[in-house]
Amino acid sequence: MAVTHTIGRRKTSVARVYLTEGKGNITVNKKDYKEYFATGTLQYKTEQALRLTETFGKYDVKVNVEGGGITGQAEAIRLGISRALCEIDEDNRATLKPHGLLTRDPRMVERKKFGQKKARKKFQFSKR
Repeated sequence: MAVTHTIGRRKTSVARVYLTEGKGNITVNKKDYKEYFATGTLQYKTEQALRLTETFGKYDVKVNVEGGGITGQAEAIRLGISRALCEIDEDNRATLKPHGLLTRDPRMVERKKFGQKKARKKFQFSKR
């Protein structure tokens, strides 16, 4: 089997996912994913697509991820893995779609406006 390459994005994080047949090793930025993501929630998000399609332990996943925070990175990896699994086998789409794993979350940080403290917050108003 050749390498399946996909990209997942979330906020400002970009994850390049390389999926190959193997023993189930998940590597994020040349570290084991359990070492890279300390909390159980982020580890669950990383392996969620593989667990739902019952392919956990069948594929080796190599990920290069950059930008954003660790939550955004974990969700970008989840989207990348989901897209790769659909590319390999189209039947996985029916399993992943109801869970919302194939949807790119478009929510981004709203930009700061000039003359204001933040995006929505204003400077304190003084009448006199």
